[in-house]
Amino acid sequence: QVQLVESGGGLVQAGGSLRLSCAASRLTFSSSYGMGWFRQAPGKEREFVAAFSWSADDTYYADSVKGRFTISRDNAKNTGYLQMNSLKPEDTAVYYCAARFSRFLIGTVWDSTKYAYWGQGTQVTVSS
Repeated sequence: QVQLVESGGGLVQAGGSLRLSCAASRLTFSSSYGMGWFRQAPGKEREFVAAFSWSADDTYYADSVKGRFTISRDNAKNTGYLQMNSLKPEDTAVYYCAARFSRFLIGTVWDSTKYAYWGQGTQVTVSS
């Protein structure tokens, strides 16, 4: 069974940075179409944050995080990353990584239902 494990979350002050990791087991990232990061704040719907399409070698970001977050991967470690800079209180949420096995068609990058496997999430809390 595919397993994704997020780590790197924590408490940080506004303006600070965090780097989230997504380690995959029983799954080789290169065998998928790509990966994505989503987040869910208390009482709110899960929302798209960023995605990385291997086939197109393209990255995608929600408007709210463009210029602040960067998605990347390390094939040797079979791990994906989300570098988060200039964090804001509104970034507070549980962050989830996910693996995708369908094409990144325009208009579907943000769609959480297109991602087949999900991690358990890691809490990110931004104060002030």
